[in-house]
Amino acid sequence: MYYNSDTIIFLDGQWVKAQNGKINLYSQTLHYGVGVFEGIRSYKTENGTSIYKAKEHFERLHYSAEKMHIKLNYTVEELIDLSYRLLEKNSLEDAYIRPLVYVGENMALQPSEEVHVLLSAWKWGRYLGNKQLKLMTSSFQRPNPKSCFVEAKVCGHYTNSIVATTEAKQNGFDEALLLDMNENVAEGPGANFFYEREGKLFTAPLGNILSGITRQTIFELANELGFEVIEKFFTPEDVYNADGAFFTGTAAEVAAIGSLDNHRFNLPWKKSIGYQLATAYQKCVQIK
Repeated sequence: MYYNSDTIIFLDGQWVKAQNGKINLYSQTLHYGVGVFEGIRSYKTENGTSIYKAKEHFERLHYSAEKMHIKLNYTVEELIDLSYRLLEKNSLEDAYIRPLVYVGENMALQPSEEVHVLLSAWKWGRYLGNKQLKLMTSSFQRPNPKSCFVEAKVCGHYTNSIVATTEAKQNGFDEALLLDMNENVAEGPGANFFYEREGKLFTAPLGNILSGITRQTIFELANELGFEVIEKFFTPEDVYNADGAFFTGTAAEVAAIGSLDNHRFNLPWKKSIGYQLATAYQKCVQIK
């Protein structure tokens, strides 16, 4: 469970027990997926609890809300302060924080004026675990960017992620890799994708993917370590002969990938650029 009888959440300006939180059964978010959210991690550091890149996450939450015509009446600074108070009230240090902005009763297919803000947090290990993942190319594609705002973190978008992950697991794989409408690699169901070849890193360009905050951190760390990152379109076949690959995301952090469609990569994980970046990432998040 993500909460117990003592868990405190922030809901519409009040601190309440999670078990007492309620939602209108006619919420447009519940029926149509019209809501936005973030996934944020906090870490225990030598200088106290630190929420990693809180500003960037809450700026993206505002962006997503704006794209979905949802009026979010809390500033980035207020949301950051509330998140630290949430952690304190639940005695959490290493934690996962879930801000959710959802809307009220509305069966019409038009924006709702009733807006609710929920902040919750819980202990959550690395989403994809610690083993090297076995991927399959999904039969499902990422949504066409002309069909919705794919760069926004919208609740309803994640039905695509759920069907892709479920298909992969039903076929004996750990996770899926989704393509875009042109059959180029886009991203994972809940994480961005990188692969390594001849000392360089490759990843899909923006346009069909979520602009991940951990993805951007990898760009920064790779630059510091002297590794080139190239944004380009590529196919699953281009990845088959890769030296290594990994996913990035707040929940997953930097997750090692061992194979795609049963094509194993050339380098052991600990000799890959991905491993160096995963190590650097862990050091980075421990700094307040």
